[in-house]
Amino acid sequence: MHLNELDHECLLHLFSYLDKDSRRSLSRTCLRLRQVFLDPQLWTLLHFRSPCELRRDNFVLGPSLRYLSICWHSSRVKVCNIEDWMKTTFQRDLCSKHERIVSDFLESVCHMCPNLLTLTLSGCSHITDNNVINVLQSCRGLHSLSLENCARVTDSILQAVLDHGPNLTEVRVDFCRNVTQAGLQKIRVKRPEVNLSALHSAEMIPDSKPEENTQIRRALQKFLIFS
Repeated sequence: MHLNELDHECLLHLFSYLDKDSRRSLSRTCLRLRQVFLDPQLWTLLHFRSPCELRRDNFVLGPSLRYLSICWHSSRVKVCNIEDWMKTTFQRDLCSKHERIVSDFLESVCHMCPNLLTLTLSGCSHITDNNVINVLQSCRGLHSLSLENCARVTDSILQAVLDHGPNLTEVRVDFCRNVTQAGLQKIRVKRPEVNLSALHSAEMIPDSKPEENTQIRRALQKFLIFS
């Protein structure tokens, strides 16, 4: 039997065993297989290993998406984690090439994937509270939210869990240095049924830009001069 003689459901099942690139390659052979590739039912799970993968045309976003993970473990994540005011020109240029990729992708998810059940973001250091809050507001059925090593995530996410995550049963904010013990305690008190993990988060010291106090600096200079 020729591949094209199989019905649509059988082709969907066969495609489900292929990775994203293989699915795209096969879809380019004929119109019928392209239709299978574009069927939202094929894309219930998406896993990306770096932000650059989000720019490829080897996947389809749609209402069938249930499980989404973007996990970046490159050494570049260390550069992304540096506060903007501490970065060198080279580091800023490096980040500028990808800093909006995940944020823009999550915006598309908000509009196209209302039935999302789990979201995992690891090493996505440029995402902000608003990016995740928008997903919580758009995907009300979300069961699991996992954020790891996301430097710009703050207690606002934890408040959003209370405000917009009625179906959340698992929340992870591991190695997120701007999450505080007070924010975690608030969830533990108000939503004790939520399985909450915050490995090292509240123990980390967030970077803060040193504030210059002109009067103190001048007084110190005078003191050193006259002493």
